[in-house]
Amino acid sequence: MSEKPLDPATCLTLARGVKMRFDEIRGQWMLNAPERVLVLDEIAKEILSRCDGGTRISDLCWQLAIEFAEPLETVEADVMELLQDLLHRGFLRQ
Repeated sequence: MSEKPLDPATCLTLARGVKMRFDEIRGQWMLNAPERVLVLDEIAKEILSRCDGGTRISDLCWQLAIEFAEPLETVEADVMELLQDLLHRGFLRQ
């Protein structure tokens, strides 16, 4: 059974118990969840820092496309793939 694709009008936020923090020792951004840690690259950090529960995915993609001078279609595809994966893995909630 396949997952229902995310709606671009959806607003996401970190799931309960998940924190995004900068690890000073390693010099890396991370998502910390109960019994799990996920190291973030700069792109994932930028995307997740905008998942505040009030920003629609479509608006987030538009902001990133402008900020990084990338085609909106490319940004949307990459952002939706990342967010769908993190939602499925329990790091995000709607």
